[in-house]
Amino acid sequence: MATVSALEESLLATSEHDLDPRGGRPVNKALATAWKSSLFVIGVEVAERMSYYGIASNLITYLTNVLHQSTATAAKNVNIWSGVTATLPFLGAFLADAYWGRYKTIVASSIVYLLGLTLLTASVSFKFLRPPPCIYTSSSCSEATPVQNGLFFCSLYLIALGTGGHKPCIEAFGADQFDGEDPEENRYRSSFFNWWYFGQCFGALIALSVILYVEDYIGWGVGFGIPTVAMALALSLFLYGSKFYRHQVIFSSPLIGQKTVSDTEVGELLVNKSRTKLSHTDQFRSLDKGCPEKSAHETVLNAKEINLFARLIPIWGTCLMYGVVFAQCSTFFTKQGSTMDRKIIGHIEIPPASLQCFIALSILVLVPVYDWIFVPLAKTFTGLEQGITVLQRVGFGIFVSVLAMVVAALTELKRLKVAKDNGLVDMPTATIPMTIFWLLPQYILYGISEVFAMVGMQEYFYDQMPNRMRSLGIAVFLSVLGIGSFLSGIVISIVDEISSRSKEGSWFQDNLNTAHLDYFYWLLAALSALNLCTYIYFSSCCNVTKSEERIFVYGEVVN
Repeated sequence: MATVSALEESLLATSEHDLDPRGGRPVNKALATAWKSSLFVIGVEVAERMSYYGIASNLITYLTNVLHQSTATAAKNVNIWSGVTATLPFLGAFLADAYWGRYKTIVASSIVYLLGLTLLTASVSFKFLRPPPCIYTSSSCSEATPVQNGLFFCSLYLIALGTGGHKPCIEAFGADQFDGEDPEENRYRSSFFNWWYFGQCFGALIALSVILYVEDYIGWGVGFGIPTVAMALALSLFLYGSKFYRHQVIFSSPLIGQKTVSDTEVGELLVNKSRTKLSHTDQFRSLDKGCPEKSAHETVLNAKEINLFARLIPIWGTCLMYGVVFAQCSTFFTKQGSTMDRKIIGHIEIPPASLQCFIALSILVLVPVYDWIFVPLAKTFTGLEQGITVLQRVGFGIFVSVLAMVVAALTELKRLKVAKDNGLVDMPTATIPMTIFWLLPQYILYGISEVFAMVGMQEYFYDQMPNRMRSLGIAVFLSVLGIGSFLSGIVISIVDEISSRSKEGSWFQDNLNTAHLDYFYWLLAALSALNLCTYIYFSSCCNVTKSEERIFVYGEVVN
């Protein structure tokens, strides 16, 4: 058991954001400047997102063209995997906030992630690990064997498991580099989330413009091998930057109930020194009854922290429909593009999934515009430091996603008309004489929507959580996309079952020229519009808690 004399100088000389977990020693403030350490973390995210999107964005193409799955089955498998990938962060956040800390969780999960990528590369590189190509002259396609399917999907879900630990912790860890007790650093934390998303999209852009081309025209082995190398570089970069990082010491989490600090003297020092801010609210007041009397040096289950968590549920629930809409860009949008004219110069064609790079390009352009122009301009009218409230930002993003679905439906209606006018309805492999760039508006609207909704949700769920649960806050944000993907799969299954009984057949036929994705997009637009009304209602009733107004002491809430 450590003694007070051994740690007193370290704990009292620094804030809770400036502790090195190796024995509680303070990090070097000269090295651990907020932006320097956060730039290492953003660099890691660029490489990791390049790896993830290099796999996820073209996954439906591999499932249909190589593993010979139907369009509906492949779309459901992509949605399920995406859902699991975005839901597992709850596990990673729990382990980080309650036991391991964010740094150790990031390292461990990155190793699992890298193992999954390595196995996936092997499964697509060797011929005996994938079914033989289809014989189109006889319409004969051999199904993948259980072993082939098993290895491929085992690799995918190892990646999902690695992402589950990496994703919630790396973002929270990056935001932790900005000391909430330092007014100047706290002011820049909101900008961090903008530039964090900028880094994500830069990595995605590399994947969508380079890696997808390699996958489609050079080979899947090389295409999946590049993300594997990128993830190895990401892990190396993160470890290299260790001396610059600021760490939070994890003493307990409200998620695991009562847990007494092993060194009570250290607990007392932290009570006197470290004050994380947490407001009290009358919402869900009945939960306060679960908060017992406790001594200052003892950390226990804090019902008022759970109270704050419960307040996020209505906003979280009304964001799920956004996750459903978000799932379409990597599934049906890609299949649409595969039927259209993809020539850009001469006989050079772009992969259909590469059009997603315009989402990333839109974000790369709009994030600086938002941070440097929109926020100062809006501030002159609203007087708010962030220009507009975070909930207004999310709401506008959801509104733009509704517009994206409307535009997607109109574009698909045009594509079907061109196919009919040229007698290509019964020719699923024929190229429709309509340039793929007709899809650009819906992709660009997706990018605009993400700048507002996605960045806003990240900031909201992180900032509204107590410090001890902020990895969980990022996991809550990611679950919007994960559960949205699950819901998308469920909606597809229900619509497929019902529409198959009609004379026109399923909306999701393998022959997209006889399918009706336009009907599906109209349905999503209508559901999203209704959901937006619900979001506006709940957000108008929600009081956003400003971090500078919250006072929390380990084991005690000060109202």
